[in-house]
Amino acid sequence: MQNFKLALTQARSINRLCFALMTTFMMAACTGDVSDLETFVENTKTRYQGSVEPPPPFEPYANYVYSTGEMRDPFSEPAKKDDPSAQGSPEGGRRKEPLEFFPLDTLKMVGVIEQRGQIWGLVRDPEGKIHRVQRGDHAGQNYGEITLITDTKINFLEIVADGQGGWVEREISLSLSEI
Repeated sequence: MQNFKLALTQARSINRLCFALMTTFMMAACTGDVSDLETFVENTKTRYQGSVEPPPPFEPYANYVYSTGEMRDPFSEPAKKDDPSAQGSPEGGRRKEPLEFFPLDTLKMVGVIEQRGQIWGLVRDPEGKIHRVQRGDHAGQNYGEITLITDTKINFLEIVADGQGGWVEREISLSLSEI
């Protein structure tokens, strides 16, 4: 056992000596003449000199002040306008005429009559009954008022809800239908 320990100690000493010699040889190889490398680097630097353009001139930034003091909050309901069209219903307390019980798209213009300078329109309701109408009469379920009667059409001015508590007027025409 003694011999084994002695052999192991000697092997370690030899390994350390080999490592020290290798390190010394490596360091000696690094200290050689590098003048040819230095001249190559200098030649390359003088031959390839790059030029960089100067940066563009700096333009100062104009500040913008964002003020929301007068704007409405996007998460709240829009304010109600004091619009006269938003007041009440367009009915006005008058009695409904017979053609106001039918939608305008179900009525058909079937002709005109002129009597003592007065033009009357002839309109057929969905039940087949023919009604004589004149300017100012009402028809349709959206408070339609007859504004013009010609030989070929009857114009109405309807008043419909705008979805925001008010009323909007729109023009509709009923053309003479072919029988």
